[in-house]
Amino acid sequence: MTSLLIRNARIGDDAPADILIRDGKIAEIARDIAADGVPVENADGHIAIAGLVDAHTHLDKSLLGWPWYKNDVGGASLMAMIENERAMKKKLGIDPHVQSMRHALKSVAFGATLIRSHVDIDTEGGLRALEGVMQTAEKLADVVEIETVAFPQSGLMIREGTVELMDQALAMGADLVGGLDPCGVDRDPKGHLDAIFALAEKHGKGIDIHLHERGELGLFSMEMILDRAEALAMKGLVTISHAFCLGMPDYHRTEPMLARLAAMDVRIMTTAPSSSPAPLVKQLDAHGIKLGAGNDGIQDTWGPYGNGDMLERAKIVGQRNNLRMDSEVKRALDVCSGGGAEAMAKPRRALEAGAPGDVVLVEGETVVQAVVSHAPRRLVVKGGHVTARDGKTLVEAP
Repeated sequence: MTSLLIRNARIGDDAPADILIRDGKIAEIARDIAADGVPVENADGHIAIAGLVDAHTHLDKSLLGWPWYKNDVGGASLMAMIENERAMKKKLGIDPHVQSMRHALKSVAFGATLIRSHVDIDTEGGLRALEGVMQTAEKLADVVEIETVAFPQSGLMIREGTVELMDQALAMGADLVGGLDPCGVDRDPKGHLDAIFALAEKHGKGIDIHLHERGELGLFSMEMILDRAEALAMKGLVTISHAFCLGMPDYHRTEPMLARLAAMDVRIMTTAPSSSPAPLVKQLDAHGIKLGAGNDGIQDTWGPYGNGDMLERAKIVGQRNNLRMDSEVKRALDVCSGGGAEAMAKPRRALEAGAPGDVVLVEGETVVQAVVSHAPRRLVVKGGHVTARDGKTLVEAP
């Protein structure tokens, strides 16, 4: 963390002002700030927004830097894609540190200052993926904050020895306990959820569980998750990613669940998918549920899409949720910035005194125009430290 003075930046849609960052935090936003001895960057009237947050991605999976991957599996089934990915990572000899560096730095170039990465833990790869991502997190500590989730992508109960590896991963420093479709993948919801909550209790960690299960099956799993969260007094410590079941059209089924999620301060992470039902921003907001968003995996064996740009993801969140008014589009941006940080239980990214000194300068007439055109990033600042200029990171990717 360091100090920096950004002069002549438009604060959102407001008039230009200076932003003073001291010791990694925003100290003041005002006109003509005097700060002798502090490095200066001239924003030249570009729009300043708070640092972007990718609250759900997979840094160890991307094939960035490799020859184009021909996908012959597609969306056949979840298990088919999981098995294909495991086989291809071994066949290609993927280096998790190299790939996570490439992915993380690409996200930084687009303005990311905070990332939560789910990292595969399985009996074939062992802890190698986590070791690689943790190495990247350490190397890029001044560039982007990376939080890790120990994630049993290949299943927990169906692959003997995975629970023990998860235990080791958490002891090694993984920040959160992950989980995956306790009915659809493990076909043992009680065993799966008992195991991940026991790990969370043992290591004093929170939980972030992938829940792709739709409709009534998803609500059933969600109820079991909440039962355990309540029994272990884990209010505010549980995140459910994807949560497709909350997008089911039966209002009478989802409303009681949303109220229960709110009471336990469960956080929701979405990718705003076009091909699946998804939690709706306005519904979650009505209950005060903290919501973040992420790019998920980008350009990997699962699919060719994605580029690491959370400003583009804000546009997708807006489109998926029919957010049309300027105030609504700004809410979509917040889901991909300050709101995402809050959902991660991190300090809110915001252009205000006391907030982290994470600032992104973008082109455009207004903030909303910058979102819908996912405008070029002129400058990215993390904790007062310049990390990217004109779409290029100052640290070179391997």
